[in-house]
Amino acid sequence: MSERSVDLKNIATGPTVFIDGEAGTTGLEIRERLAGFGKLKVRSISSDQRKDPAARLALMREVDLVVLCLPDDAAIEAVAMAKSLGAAAPRVVDASTAHRVSPGWVYGFPELSGEQADAVRAARLVANPGCYPTGAIALLRPLVDAGIVPPDFPIHVNAVSGYSGGGKSMIDAYEVKKSAPAFELYGLGLEHKHVPELMAYAKLERRPIFVPSVGNFRQGMLVSIPLHLDALPGSPSLADIETALAHHYRESALVSVRTDATKAMGGRIDAEALNATDRLELFVFGNLAQRQVVLVARLDNLGKGASGAAVQNIQLMLGL
Repeated sequence: MSERSVDLKNIATGPTVFIDGEAGTTGLEIRERLAGFGKLKVRSISSDQRKDPAARLALMREVDLVVLCLPDDAAIEAVAMAKSLGAAAPRVVDASTAHRVSPGWVYGFPELSGEQADAVRAARLVANPGCYPTGAIALLRPLVDAGIVPPDFPIHVNAVSGYSGGGKSMIDAYEVKKSAPAFELYGLGLEHKHVPELMAYAKLERRPIFVPSVGNFRQGMLVSIPLHLDALPGSPSLADIETALAHHYRESALVSVRTDATKAMGGRIDAEALNATDRLELFVFGNLAQRQVVLVARLDNLGKGASGAAVQNIQLMLGL
C-alpha cells in the first residue's frame, strides 16, 4: 500500500470498490479489469436493489471508492448521495459526462501534464475523460503548451468510433436489429457535449469544429486533426510536432508517439489495432512538400477511452 492509502476503510483486507451501474458496457469492462488486482474487492448490489437509494447509500458507506457508470442525471444524484455521508463518503470516479468541467473535480487523464497523475492520486472526486476528447486532448495539449498551436487557432477534429461507444441502444441496433448504417456522421448541429471538455483541457480559446462518426465495427477509435504548417506561427516542421509530442509523453507507460508514421504505415491506419488494450498511440502523418500534416490518435473506445482510463485512475487513487 502507498502512503496515500492509509485512510482506507479496509486496510486488513485491501481496498473496496462499488461500481454503481455495473450492468452496463463500461461497468462490465471495469469489473473485468479489476478482477486481476490482488486484494482489491469489488462489492456488488443485487439486481433488485440497483435503483434503491437506501441500499446504494449503505454500500457507499462501506467502500473506499465508488465508480459511477450512470447517465448524467443519475450520476449527479449519486454524487449528492455520496457527499451526504460527510467524513464517511467514499472517493468517486465518475464515468459520465456530468462533472468533467465542474469545479472541485480532477480530470482523470493522468498524462495531461507532469502534475496530473499526482492530482488524481490526491483527489476525492475524479471525472473520467470522454473517449473522443482523450484522443484530441492528447494530440493538442502538448502542442499548445509548446507554443506550436496557438490557443485561438482554428481547429478541426474528425473522429470515428466503434458502435459500442453508443451504449446499449446502439449496440442493439448493430448487433441485434441489424438496422444501423455501415457508417454515419452525427453531431452535425455542432453542439456535441464533449466540446467544452476538449476546449478546457487542450487549453483552446476558440471553439473547434468537432465531427464525430460511427462505423460498423464494435470497438476501436481514430481521432484526426489536420493542420496547415504554414498557417502556424513560425511555420513549424513535421519534426517539431513529433518532438513536442514525444517529449510530453516520454515517461508514459500507456501513451506512445510513432515518429515514423508517414513512411512506415503506407498512408493507412487501422481503427481496431488497439482493441482490448488500454494503450493510446499518437501519429503525425505529413507531406513536407505540401506543408500539411494530419495528427491521429488511436485507442480502444472501451479501453483508454472509458474503462481502461477508469481503472488507471482507480489504481492511482487507491495506491494499487
